[in-house]
Amino acid sequence: MSEPSSYTYKVTDEQIATLKKVLEEQGFEFREVPYAHFGAQKLKLTVNAYQSGKLLLQGKGAKEFIEFTLEPLVLGEAKLGYDEVLNPEMFEPHVGIDESGKGDFFGPLVIAGAYTDRELTKTLAAMGVKDSKQITSDKKALDLAEEIKKVLAGRWNVIAINPAKYNELYGKFKNLNRLLAWGHATVIENLLGIVPDCPRALSDQFANPALIQRALKERGQKIVLQQRTKAESDIAVAAASILARAEFLIRLQKLGEGVKTTLPKGASAQVKAVATKLGAELGAAGLRSVAKEHFRTFNEVLGLPPLPGKDKPFIFRRPTGTA
Repeated sequence: MSEPSSYTYKVTDEQIATLKKVLEEQGFEFREVPYAHFGAQKLKLTVNAYQSGKLLLQGKGAKEFIEFTLEPLVLGEAKLGYDEVLNPEMFEPHVGIDESGKGDFFGPLVIAGAYTDRELTKTLAAMGVKDSKQITSDKKALDLAEEIKKVLAGRWNVIAINPAKYNELYGKFKNLNRLLAWGHATVIENLLGIVPDCPRALSDQFANPALIQRALKERGQKIVLQQRTKAESDIAVAAASILARAEFLIRLQKLGEGVKTTLPKGASAQVKAVATKLGAELGAAGLRSVAKEHFRTFNEVLGLPPLPGKDKPFIFRRPTGTA
């Protein structure tokens, strides 16, 4: 298994100044890079220090440079290779859960879960598994998702709720967090059917964990539920985020093929323009088949008044027949 060749750090202006001196002393060649303080290269190793404070290292020798130069001389701390000491919980058996599509007008809501233990975590980390939001290439996300599935060997689960079903469920739940909690609970239940002894599930913070706990059925009542901000730093959650994004991309493309239109991601002006075109061609029913109806964009492009309470919290009433 090859080592990842790309690493990202958040650094201060002072650390950037120190790094530049170190790179000069080590014979790096400097060049201009858009939105960066500088770019530097030596052999096949590239170092870009961006004005945002992001430091990007890419290429052969990146790992060694971090361990022997960046960490001791610039950052003043050693993290690479010490994850098991600094974050032992990440290496214990658990399920990571994440979702994709909740902020996208077009396409499904996808929730994924991945089970990891010590050996699986090490293997996935060596593959370069990280939060899907840090992966800028759709192709890379799709390829990496396939590799993750092979490594996990069935110990993963994905549920995808296409727009038609999503709009139906949202009409019952009246609240995205409760719909997400139901989805998370469903993934946990499914994975416990595969790995019944898994003691813990971790996800990003999005609502009161009690929402998920109440949605769990008999199989999941004993599992420890954890939520925290930036949970994607956990390898299991990162793997789940990639699986969710890949499934979202696949289904978004299929939905677009069905209406003979490329459906853009997100909720931008471009999204609104495509939605306006589809609304004119297909009407409300057609648009509902590819888009999330509770987004303000839906009524705007159809020339309809905002739904009552659209900009206010909904009062949840548990629908009949749901967890």
